[in-house]
Amino acid sequence: MPATEGDTIFILVGASGDLSKKKIWPTLCNLKRDFLSKSSKFVGYARSKLTIEEIKTGVKPHFKSKTADDEAAFDDFFASSSYISGRYDEVSSFIKLSEHLASLSLESTSKGVNVNYIFYLAVPPSVFDAVTSNIKLCCMAPKGVTRVVVEKPFGHDLESSEVLSKHLATLFWEQQLYRIDHYLGKEMSQNMLVLRFGNQMFGPIWNNQSIKAVKLTFKEAIGTKGRGGYFDPSGIIRDVMQNHMVQLLCLVAMEKPPSLEADDIRAEKVKVLKRIQPVKMEDVVLGQYVGDKSKPEDSEAYQGYLDDPTVPKSSTTPTFATAVLHVNNDRWEGVPFIIKAGKGLNERKAEIRLQFKDAQGDIFSQKCQRNELVFRVQPNEAVYAKLMTKIPGMEFKLEETELDLTLTERFHGHKFPDAYERLLWDVYCGNQSSFVRSDELREAWRIFTPLLNEIDTAKHKPVDYIFGSRGPLESDELERKYDMKFSGTYTYKPSQLSKSQL
Repeated sequence: MPATEGDTIFILVGASGDLSKKKIWPTLCNLKRDFLSKSSKFVGYARSKLTIEEIKTGVKPHFKSKTADDEAAFDDFFASSSYISGRYDEVSSFIKLSEHLASLSLESTSKGVNVNYIFYLAVPPSVFDAVTSNIKLCCMAPKGVTRVVVEKPFGHDLESSEVLSKHLATLFWEQQLYRIDHYLGKEMSQNMLVLRFGNQMFGPIWNNQSIKAVKLTFKEAIGTKGRGGYFDPSGIIRDVMQNHMVQLLCLVAMEKPPSLEADDIRAEKVKVLKRIQPVKMEDVVLGQYVGDKSKPEDSEAYQGYLDDPTVPKSSTTPTFATAVLHVNNDRWEGVPFIIKAGKGLNERKAEIRLQFKDAQGDIFSQKCQRNELVFRVQPNEAVYAKLMTKIPGMEFKLEETELDLTLTERFHGHKFPDAYERLLWDVYCGNQSSFVRSDELREAWRIFTPLLNEIDTAKHKPVDYIFGSRGPLESDELERKYDMKFSGTYTYKPSQLSKSQL
């Protein structure tokens, strides 16, 4: 049960938006069914004049229901939910919200039980200041704790991020703020601390004496799908690289924290970020996908980014980027951290790849490829070590293979919670270890803002790459510049062991 004493009301601000319908409402329903107390209540707040029944109807297509029990849980959840419509910039609307929260709290407070408020802000940046100011003015929990969950974007650059952070600091303590990056809730991200610091075998090789390069990859096999108007002002660096990918980099590069306390973990991540210099343009490749005209005209692959009617025809926004970062400390000096992210690529995956140096004293006539340790974040979470072995038989032939831990097979039957489900449970529990602290945010923006300013000002034309490809060839050339080798001779295939072999 939650570490926080008392009952809790969860208030979803922006309750009628896409994120709320597709992710937050369904996640809350699952939490209510599996973890939360029966007294938990949920309130939606948005400008749209709706009823809770209309919200329920909009959420239903996005709720994964498999059994009659799931359907009952869905109905039970919305029976404990309510909806209030109001303006984001109007104090009277938030007074009305506050009165509604007080009415929901009455039964608990009459028994002397404190009632806590969790506000989830699924609202656009344009109304963020007004919403947070009105929450502070009108809607703080009278006798319980108040927590505020903030969705990205956390600003557009270092300056705007600092303005946002200073605004929040005037309203709330850092302990009340939960800046959510859903990649920190993914199973493999959660596992990194255990895999790194709970296994002695990795310690001696986790440094520049053994590792040649680190590559972090985020690939999407889809394009903007008519959402280019939302994506275009940001681009792939702001959308994915400055936040999700940097957080994964920190998990790879950080030193062992003195404990699992949130501030100890986040302090080590900040130390890593402080040792990274701003990205230089010569260490970056920018790309923008074009349509594959060999595909059917009605397929997504046929359409390029600029064919999206919501995208300006002169847009130079990158849908792909590769950037090389350098962590200037004793452990990582000389090891390039290559971050590659893009839309409209050949597959969907996110992974962390540590490529080791060549084996010394080659006796195999240069037939050996480099060893790699790979953490597959999505899909099919796995850890596998790529290594050379002899093919069974009379001939002495070598082949790349793997030692494989595919989590879905090893832990068959275990539930793999959705990232949002895990993170919102942490909010209920008051655990901030998987949320972004203000100084983390500042350092991440410091690394990328000079590059982003140059891209925005100079309007560098991205390199074209065909929808469904691996990305621009220039990206491969940049990796080769830093001696990251890609042979193309190996494809990871999740193991399919029988129960008798397990």
